[in-house]
Amino acid sequence: MSLRFREDSKYDLLVPTSMGVRLTPVKNQPMHSSDNFFMHATSAETNVASISSLLGLPVKVLTAFVEGSPIARYIKDDLGRRHMDYEGPEAPQGGPWGLRHQFNLADSGSGSRGPRVWNDRAGEVGRTLDVKDFDLERIFGKEGVRLIHISGLIAALSPESSKFCLEVARAAKKHGTRISFDLNHRASFWENREKELHEIFSEIAGVSDILVGNEEDFQLCLGIEGPEPGGEDIEAKIDSFKGMIGRVSRAYPDASVFANTLREVVSANCHRWGAIMFENGSWHVVRPREIGVFDRIGGGDGFVGGMLYSILKGWEPAKWVQFGWATGALAVTFATDYAQPADEEQVWSVWEGNARVKR
Repeated sequence: MSLRFREDSKYDLLVPTSMGVRLTPVKNQPMHSSDNFFMHATSAETNVASISSLLGLPVKVLTAFVEGSPIARYIKDDLGRRHMDYEGPEAPQGGPWGLRHQFNLADSGSGSRGPRVWNDRAGEVGRTLDVKDFDLERIFGKEGVRLIHISGLIAALSPESSKFCLEVARAAKKHGTRISFDLNHRASFWENREKELHEIFSEIAGVSDILVGNEEDFQLCLGIEGPEPGGEDIEAKIDSFKGMIGRVSRAYPDASVFANTLREVVSANCHRWGAIMFENGSWHVVRPREIGVFDRIGGGDGFVGGMLYSILKGWEPAKWVQFGWATGALAVTFATDYAQPADEEQVWSVWEGNARVKR
């Protein structure tokens, strides 16, 4: 049974986020030995939203920009190219040592050499996100939003962004907007903020309809008792996740959809990729199968983006996890962190394992 959405909405999907750019060495080389790089705009939340926006659904981004910054201009142009509306304050840089957009330094890895990621987020303008800079009554009450997606990355980025995400979730709930929450625990974000963030994450999870995360995310973010050790066998992992979701669903009864990816790394360029989803009492499992990988970053976001698109389209639940699996598998074939599907047919071809040329 599909989730019901409010009908009088300008936007199908809205994401709060902090935008930055990623620098990646060309030809799959490591960062430390490279002098030629590919740059693209990125954030976990817009990675998710790109599936919907590029397949034709109206999407809005709430963020913050550095006033007059050429990187801010680059990001705005990129969001426009992805067919996303955006809204957010223009913060003065405050001099060379002031605010900026984050830099994500990440190589893709190759063969037996795994990828490495270095986040450079000092002075990040997204840390200043403040609810006073947004008219949430207009956005959720007058314009209307069917679904918002919040990531644990932006929800834990700073005390200001945490409060902002909480207020956005409260406003969404008040106006009948459905809520998706990917817990996305990052230890460096949580350090010395565990009690504060546990309370915030618990409240957001408590009003969410869709929860995404692995066993560790649910344990560390929400304090749910962990499963018994299940080893590395994939069936044991699936059984372990099922046991965890049983406890999570009892603790957060308003959520009706729980999901996560299943990944086994053979090499940097070959993964076994799967997914698992629990929906209104029914389990849907895609057991891992081999996929080729150009760049693994963004595969999980691609899965969530495809799943949310399927839910918004009102498809039957079995297709939610299938389409999400395929958009995740598609995402890792791109140099960008996000998938750029040409159309639904291309995504379903990935699901069917059909990589033949289409003329």
